[in-house]
Amino acid sequence: MLSFRARLFLAFSLLWFLFLVGALYLAGRGVEAALRGHLEATLLEDARRAAEAYQRGRTGALLTTGGVYLHLYTEDGEALVLTREDHRLPKEALKAVGKAPRVRWERGFAWTGVPTPLGLLVLTAEAEPIERALLALRQSLLEAFFLLFPLGTLMVYLTARLATRPLERAAREIGQRSPERLDPIPLSLPKDEFGRMVAAVNALLKALKEAKERERAFLAEVGHELRTPLTVLLGHLDRLERNPLDLEGLRAARATAERMRRLVEDLLDLARGEVGFALDPHILDLKALALEAAREQGVACEGEEAEVLGDPDRLLQMLRNLIANAVRAAGKEKVWVRVKKAPPFALVEVEDEGPGVPEDLLPHLFQRFRRGPGGGTGLGLAVAQAIAKAHGGEIEVESAPGRTLFRVRLPLLEEG
Repeated sequence: MLSFRARLFLAFSLLWFLFLVGALYLAGRGVEAALRGHLEATLLEDARRAAEAYQRGRTGALLTTGGVYLHLYTEDGEALVLTREDHRLPKEALKAVGKAPRVRWERGFAWTGVPTPLGLLVLTAEAEPIERALLALRQSLLEAFFLLFPLGTLMVYLTARLATRPLERAAREIGQRSPERLDPIPLSLPKDEFGRMVAAVNALLKALKEAKERERAFLAEVGHELRTPLTVLLGHLDRLERNPLDLEGLRAARATAERMRRLVEDLLDLARGEVGFALDPHILDLKALALEAAREQGVACEGEEAEVLGDPDRLLQMLRNLIANAVRAAGKEKVWVRVKKAPPFALVEVEDEGPGVPEDLLPHLFQRFRRGPGGGTGLGLAVAQAIAKAHGGEIEVESAPGRTLFRVRLPLLEEG
């Protein structure tokens, strides 16, 4: 298959060929029309003067332009005076002569006629000078074509080579990229089509590199998070192996296993959230869900009824994660849950009087394995945000020393 440069070169060479042929053809036709027009104007002017001379009876003073010949025919088409035998006209042609003179072309000459009292006056002029001039012109145009076409084709080739050089460099650089090499393409181009294409590819490479780094960090974090409880669990199992009646070690082992179970479930929830949660939507009273989640954690809850469309299990999981996070940070006595309406949204606010979230952690609080002041697995808030977004909402956070507020926004069902 031809390269893009070759296709571009062939396309513009064809355009140059068509342009050159068309321009030379139009130039030749223009010159031919000008020469013929000049000859016809000369004949018509001499015919007008001849008609006036015959009308005034001054035929002896009639002078024609150089190269114009006078002939006289009867009305029946018989030649009375024939200046040039090779300019004789057939009777059928003479029948077309009217009062208004008109130039007609025969083989080798042009002619026109006017009626006079003596007969039909015919003026003829040689076409050979025009033919010679046109022949010379065609030869010159042909020479110009054979000179200009190669030069133009060379310019087209150099232009195509220069125009496609950045594209070829970009293609070569892109071809060198692989999953192990995702650095950007080192090309500085104007903000034209090529420049925007390279910028888009660089943005894609950057996104892929960041995704790969996140994946690597995620796997490392998962391995770390699982290794720690597994080490603890193995330690408890060793104790139980030496002392099977150690109830405290059994309870600690169960708690460690429960922590691992929650970690695995959160990871699965995040994976489902990234591909889209399978929701089972119902019309729900958000206050009832908040009361249930708050009661489980033993914290205060107040507010007004607010109906939303959502999956009750997922929304309850979201609220549990937020409240559990607040309880770990401040204790259940310093946590409050509020439900309110702010059309077109229903709001759930979880506020605590804990130490607050460090300012540098706030932008990353909903990322995986980012732990707040209360500790935890670092996945609960990420899962909660994923659930909120799956329902068309989001979670916002405000924090200062001594106060942290998580605010859930969910689309409020219209009444009626």
